[in-house]
Amino acid sequence: MKTAAASLLALAASASAFTSTQVPSRAATAVPAAMDDMVGSVDFRGMEFKWDPLKLSETYEPFLPWFRESELRHGRTAMLAVLGFIATDFVRLPGELYSFASIPKTTDAHDILVEKGPMVQLLLWIGLFDLIITAPACAATMKGEREPGDFGWTGFKPKDDASYKKKQESELMNGRLAMMAVGGIATQSIINGHGFPYI
Repeated sequence: MKTAAASLLALAASASAFTSTQVPSRAATAVPAAMDDMVGSVDFRGMEFKWDPLKLSETYEPFLPWFRESELRHGRTAMLAVLGFIATDFVRLPGELYSFASIPKTTDAHDILVEKGPMVQLLLWIGLFDLIITAPACAATMKGEREPGDFGWTGFKPKDDASYKKKQESELMNGRLAMMAVGGIATQSIINGHGFPYI
């Protein structure tokens, strides 16, 4: 009798696994309309693209221009980092400190150059650049006086608006790709212990 009751209970429990469960409906949270006007709100297929899993655009909506400024800056830095990472696997600066004998792998460069090289100078120059150029630019962005990422170098800016928007979208997408790529390159290089092609 006990076996029959246990079997019947197990059968009933397994049958419920094949029925649909009621998920409580949740009101969809709206992404702020401010994102509608931002470059990158429509992806390369022409579909709406507003990926914000942490809901930062809702919680910190006044900071959207600063978020975009940061994204562009990190993307530009990552694009240079990818190029620099690959280039240093093939070409080095003159001098014994930078030779392939002194720094066999690009990933070894950080520790060696912190110990023996000009990394302190590099840190100071980047800090000075941030203080003189980036801080006032970010302040102007937050006041709405300039577009995020626009440093006024007109030589790169196309004349018509459609071409300019396309260039902005390209930069944004390439920057996002480069941020992923530099992380992948560094990880593969450290794990595998060799340089290009990092596999």
